[in-house]
Amino acid sequence: MHRNILAGIVTFLYAYFFVLEIGVCILFPEQSSPAEEFVTRIDWPVVETHGPMVSLSEASWESFLQATWAEECLELVASGTHNEVLVLDAILTSLPSPRSSQLVRAMAVLRTLFSTLVAATGVLAASRPYSSAYLAKQFPQTFTDSYNILKHVGAIGPYSDRVGYGIDPNPPQGCAVDQVIMLMRHGERYPDTTTYGRIKAVLDKLDAAGVSQWSGDLAFLDDWTFYIDEPGFLEQETFSGPYSGLLHALRQGTEYRARYGHLWDGESVVPIFAGDYERVIETARYFGMGFFGYNYSTNAAINIISENATRGADSLTPSCPADKSLLACFYAKRTLPQFNVAAARLNAQNPGLNLNSSDVVPLMSIATYELQARSYSPWVDAFTLDEWVAFGYVQDLTYYYCSGAGNPYSVAIGQVFANASLALLEAGPSHDTMWWNFAHDANITPVVAALGLDVPSSPLPNDTVPFPNPYRVTDIVPMGGHLVLERLSCNATAAPTPQGIYIRALINEAVVPWPKCQSGPGFSCPLPDYADMVARAPNFVQSCNISALGYPEYLDFWWRYNTSTEWNFQHGSIPWQQTYTHVNG
Repeated sequence: MHRNILAGIVTFLYAYFFVLEIGVCILFPEQSSPAEEFVTRIDWPVVETHGPMVSLSEASWESFLQATWAEECLELVASGTHNEVLVLDAILTSLPSPRSSQLVRAMAVLRTLFSTLVAATGVLAASRPYSSAYLAKQFPQTFTDSYNILKHVGAIGPYSDRVGYGIDPNPPQGCAVDQVIMLMRHGERYPDTTTYGRIKAVLDKLDAAGVSQWSGDLAFLDDWTFYIDEPGFLEQETFSGPYSGLLHALRQGTEYRARYGHLWDGESVVPIFAGDYERVIETARYFGMGFFGYNYSTNAAINIISENATRGADSLTPSCPADKSLLACFYAKRTLPQFNVAAARLNAQNPGLNLNSSDVVPLMSIATYELQARSYSPWVDAFTLDEWVAFGYVQDLTYYYCSGAGNPYSVAIGQVFANASLALLEAGPSHDTMWWNFAHDANITPVVAALGLDVPSSPLPNDTVPFPNPYRVTDIVPMGGHLVLERLSCNATAAPTPQGIYIRALINEAVVPWPKCQSGPGFSCPLPDYADMVARAPNFVQSCNISALGYPEYLDFWWRYNTSTEWNFQHGSIPWQQTYTHVNG
């Protein structure tokens, strides 16, 4: 950005002195001295230029001699190939006074100086490609992603693309996507009621401290206002600011229309499946609006799938009755030494304040949720980067042990989606080409684990942050996080692999190869090998004792969806803090 500003300033000055030069030339009309005097001052036919030496024909000089003085001046000043100092120095003998000679000489020198600066910034690189383009690096040598707070907000901050491996997300050469299956988390939202209660409690603690004027890292509190002015917004998608959940879903739909639009024939009604939380449904709707545009009201069909546990495996949000500790795991208080340091620092800066390490996490979560409703949160700068790293890691622990690879029940839950999607991939585009599904964070991490992705080689430590960290939920399920399975149809030109069907996974726009199945084009996995890999996952029905409860034992709604547009739009207003839209089950 600074370079662009500098380029603009220098370009302006370049033009300014250019105009002044022309003005001086025009002000001094045709002189008694012949223009031949100018020619005798230059050793033609070779004249020094900004680039290679340029030979000038005698005819060009004769043409020059026939021009008027003002025309001569304009032509030479406007020329981007002549050395302004040499040319104008030769012209000086024809000027009427020493003062005007000095002025033009000064103008020429200044414009030459600024033309050099402009070229150095790359502004003139297009017109003079050999003069300075080599000064600009083709590739940057500095990477600052590790300092981006969005990579340390865990699963409760705005969306960010996954840090990839440099694999092209476009289909490999010789391959085409003929089927796509997506499982996406709802977009950015306001806190749920439980988190809101924790935030309100710590804000009340700040108010009760009796601090008359905040200082240090909390100095902003004198002017800060809470971003939730209507408690009825709790649980719902955010609708304002650049990180808005509704905006994110709409944008995702438009981007995927550009990527996967070839899979729609322009006439068929395409089902979109969503869990029955309001925020999930709204994400599905806005995604559909983005993808189908003007055709959304007629060619998309929102299918709302109940999140009730009695749905068993026939759900986007299956649960495991055998896992008795899931909620306790999710709401357990996890801490690291960095939180003690943060509390001590804020207390020292504001006498009377008595924060402890347990207060720090809800304070930091204010920032992550505020960003989802506003463009900026001063709470981000109230904590150090070390503290944000710790904040992100305690969430990594939660998801790994509660709904990820660290919980065997979760891996079994993920097998439901893995098995059903395998059936679609094996059937291919003959049974529809696009499958758009929307659920929650804790419904995606089990699927990722069941597919054998993001599985650390050893359990995560609870007391220290591992570097590198093998399990980062900001790369898996940030708000709006999504898993995409692509079915690639490849011809024999996709060397060195034979013609066939391959599967690849993308998580948050980055291609993520399977550790032991990447022999296909673009590090994809051959469909038969992919099927073998999925078959090795734990069995959901057995692991979670589903048969004994009489719940459905397999996912079926993909084969019996409806094409009604009844739920494409909200029926009336959403009641105060309403969470569900009960449609079936």
